[in-house]
Amino acid sequence: MAAQVLRLDKSGFPMQWIGVEEAACYYAKNMVLWSLGKFCVTLHGGHSRLTGEQSLLPIAPVIAIDGALHEQAHRVPKLTNSALFARDKFHCIYCGNLFPKNLLTRDHVIPKGHGGHDTWTNCVSACKSCNHHKGCRTPEQANMPLLAVPFKPNKFEYMALANRNILADQMDYLAKGFVRFQA
Repeated sequence: MAAQVLRLDKSGFPMQWIGVEEAACYYAKNMVLWSLGKFCVTLHGGHSRLTGEQSLLPIAPVIAIDGALHEQAHRVPKLTNSALFARDKFHCIYCGNLFPKNLLTRDHVIPKGHGGHDTWTNCVSACKSCNHHKGCRTPEQANMPLLAVPFKPNKFEYMALANRNILADQMDYLAKGFVRFQA
């Protein structure tokens, strides 16, 4: 898989994962305000007619782009099965076992039949067996306690969940925005 670049707005808020080619366009347009990390890739361009040297464009793994700040960027990230399973670290929140993505399902803690909604705080990863056994009951009714509390990730956490091939510099940057719970 090709390297992904973490694009930030000018305040340092994560916006999206972009390809190296899109990052190169921002560099070419002088829109990169600052960057972080060791270069993840160097693009090779043409050769100079005068010197014969090839042009090189190093692309940093984290770049902040000039432009307007968008309020919508701070909205709750979209709930997807991939991000949900990653949030729950591919474990069934009922039996605690680890499963491949294709053997997990989305379970509603408060079932839709009881007025539950399709939200981050009402959905957990469940193996097919546990989801079937729980059925249209709450965890209490099914005598199946949750092993973890479902939570809504912030944008920093969501960006980490959305990319399976994060470079160390990118994870270091995102981790500074993770919510830390005190025991």
